[in-house]
Amino acid sequence: MKRTPLYEIHKKLGGKLIEFAGFEMPVMYSSIIEEHLAVRERAGIFDVSHMGEIFVKGEEATKFLQWVTSNEVEKMKKGRARYSSFPTEKGTVVDDLLVYKLDEDEYMLVVNASNTDKDFRWIVEKGKGFDVKLENKSAEIAQIAIQGPRSQEILQKITDYELSSIRYYHFAVIELLGEKVIVSRTGYTGEDGFEIYSPAELGVKYWNALMEAGRSYGLKPAGLGARDTLRLEAGMNLYGNDMDETTTLLEADLEWIIKWGKKFIGESALAKQKEEGLERKLAGFEMLEKAVPRHGYKLFVDGKEYGKLASGSYAPYLKKNIGNAYLPIEKTKLGSEFEIEIRGRKYKAVVVPRQFYKREKK
Repeated sequence: MKRTPLYEIHKKLGGKLIEFAGFEMPVMYSSIIEEHLAVRERAGIFDVSHMGEIFVKGEEATKFLQWVTSNEVEKMKKGRARYSSFPTEKGTVVDDLLVYKLDEDEYMLVVNASNTDKDFRWIVEKGKGFDVKLENKSAEIAQIAIQGPRSQEILQKITDYELSSIRYYHFAVIELLGEKVIVSRTGYTGEDGFEIYSPAELGVKYWNALMEAGRSYGLKPAGLGARDTLRLEAGMNLYGNDMDETTTLLEADLEWIIKWGKKFIGESALAKQKEEGLERKLAGFEMLEKAVPRHGYKLFVDGKEYGKLASGSYAPYLKKNIGNAYLPIEKTKLGSEFEIEIRGRKYKAVVVPRQFYKREKK
């Protein structure tokens, strides 16, 4: 298994290490619930160095990304980050990703760890005929995320750069402890927070500095377990659970990252599906009975088996059992009921808005 530059820190902190996307990663340090609540109420720090970073440069970099991704790229300004996807010709999802505009002809794509190699092969193939240079620099970069309502105060302690000037889904190249790094403000938890992209060898330095700066704020290291429950509460999709190459962007409730009319891979297939109408769609739900739903559990609609659960968990902050499920389109209306089989028994669930938790913005 591969290891991130912070592997020794995880061992020292007593992190419970598991295999994830080919990496040995901490699923938790103390408990998922404790780490989840720390992020909601104070701040948590995550090692996300396993994520992929692919760089796209060249005279036709913008033109290429406009074609190979679903969301708008052409009108992006330098310093902007945007959530998008790589669609297939059928409109299904190769991966979801973040597009960072570094310069007029230079971008950084942040992709899922499990898909990095697949994504790179995909864009190399689709990039033939475009004047672009593609580089997979994932192994050279450490990425640390600090999330939670106190995250700005903590990060501000180790930089003179005015962090309040970095708006949501924007980034800046700033000086951090004497080194130039990319600091963005996106997040995958539903909370305010920042991501630090640095050379791999500086990852430990920044982790230790943030832990020290956050000591008086109750900053806690958080693992993949809390990252998953936090994103689920916030209504964010997880590749491999909530969408993949068998689900279209429309079915995955991701029409908001489609820029219609810009001519991209899969646009015609998606337009046709939109015109004809969806047969199924991803919907949020909460349990009506006391039982914890999990990815892969069987679903039953009107007594008949209908696929498997996309995502499910106990939501620590909301104190509810929630999840996402692909349901027949007529059953995705709020208040619709269906059943989930858990340990041989069927339990009732009801459709609710997918953004279960929404933070109060300052």
